[in-house]
Amino acid sequence: MKVTIIGAGNVGSSCASLLSHKDIVTEIVLLDIKPMISKGKSLDISQMNVVCDINTRLIGFGNDFSKSENSEIIVITCGIPRKQGMDRDELLNINAEIIHFVTKKSIFFSPKAKFIIVSNPLDIMTYVSYVTSNIDSSSVIGMAGILDSARYRFFLSEKLNISPYNIHTVLLGGHGDYMVPLYRYTSISGIPIKEFISEKENEIIIEKTRKGGEEIVNYLGTSAWMAPAASIVEMIESILKNSKKVFSCSTLLKGEYGIKNIYLGMPVVLGKNGIERVIELNLNNEEIDLLKMSYNSVKNTIKKLKIKI
Repeated sequence: MKVTIIGAGNVGSSCASLLSHKDIVTEIVLLDIKPMISKGKSLDISQMNVVCDINTRLIGFGNDFSKSENSEIIVITCGIPRKQGMDRDELLNINAEIIHFVTKKSIFFSPKAKFIIVSNPLDIMTYVSYVTSNIDSSSVIGMAGILDSARYRFFLSEKLNISPYNIHTVLLGGHGDYMVPLYRYTSISGIPIKEFISEKENEIIIEKTRKGGEEIVNYLGTSAWMAPAASIVEMIESILKNSKKVFSCSTLLKGEYGIKNIYLGMPVVLGKNGIERVIELNLNNEEIDLLKMSYNSVKNTIKKLKIKI
């Protein structure tokens, strides 16, 4: 099995490292516009794998997309990362051009690949990749909800002094400020979250989750990379092993909640065919209103795209 990761920055190289340690793929190809970066990082990770008795082959190249030929999965992490004081929408047209280019090149060499999009603004970049690729939307998936859920579970576990392993939740909508937390669908070992924390207290944690990426940018001067990389690997593993795990991912809506032709975070089943099924929940009016706000935010951002796709 072969996986190509486009972008050898912090997220891409960390993803390559974590994925190689799973030892579930034969070959990982790391592509980057700066060939010395991809070659150097792939060499470093490969030598680490020797120490750890890992057999995954990892090789780095520049913008030679022919090296990605016949990949089962292509992960797109490239683009301009957020810097301090910058919001996700500021990256819009710069990254849209990049995503359009790399998707067009990649789909030529791997027409049957599943695409995992990580670049921001996430939902819009996933939409750009989908339109460019002209393949079924089940094969073009945005990574966001797993990361947002992880952040929420972490902050909640800190508040309650409970292992995050026992916390289960669902987040809908766009990645970032317009994510839709579902208090009613959050539980700890099957016990409803309302038994532990009030909805008002929970909203404080949700707001902290919404700003989770921004907090890291403020500390480091650039976007997070380890948690996003781990989230990508979770998706890859579920697809390659046909695990059919349920994750919150950005997917094309086809009438769910009255919304069509836009990418938003939804709970989905991930298996060998990519998104096997979108799980539509019985939302109340308040939750529907929040989802519509998220939808409008993504729709209005798409209108700002200047490239033709």
